[in-house]
Amino acid sequence: MVNKNGRFSGEAFVLFAGNMHAENALLRDRQNIGRRYVEVFRCKKQDYYQAIAAEMRESQGFEHDHHHHSSPPPQAHRPPKRTQNKDHLEYTETLKLRGLPFSVNKSDIIKFFGGDYNLTDEKVCIGYRSDGKATGEAYVEFSSPEEAKSAMCKDNMMIGSRYIELFPSTQDEAKRADYRSRK
Repeated sequence: MVNKNGRFSGEAFVLFAGNMHAENALLRDRQNIGRRYVEVFRCKKQDYYQAIAAEMRESQGFEHDHHHHSSPPPQAHRPPKRTQNKDHLEYTETLKLRGLPFSVNKSDIIKFFGGDYNLTDEKVCIGYRSDGKATGEAYVEFSSPEEAKSAMCKDNMMIGSRYIELFPSTQDEAKRADYRSRK
């Protein structure tokens, strides 16, 4: 998928000939394609058709409203995407970051948010695979849900050459990711 600026969004939809092929593809979740970490989600054909239609409208210049999006996310097993209006989501003090450079460290993430949030290393949890390689995800704990919502202004900002996506999350999700990283 391509966003309205002509850049690749990092999302793709694949139609398979049968369920067996789709199930095999789901086994590739959280693996790499080349040097890129990939998440694989099940979705409905309707999601695919909506994404294609939205991309066609956008490429023809019909979509100027920033509340519309070029590639709607599949509804099942999926965190909200950056192109949704995140003002209406329920916030806790935790945000999930995705798309991080694999070389990122805690101080890079703290600098990304600037000095406005009084973050410390203890408030940042970077995800790692069982082989010790970074997943490209992290969780940051802010002092309040309001502060986390305010930090969402950094959604789609860059660290190095990577656009960083932010999502509302929970402490439980962060703890599960931290636990998986320690296995």
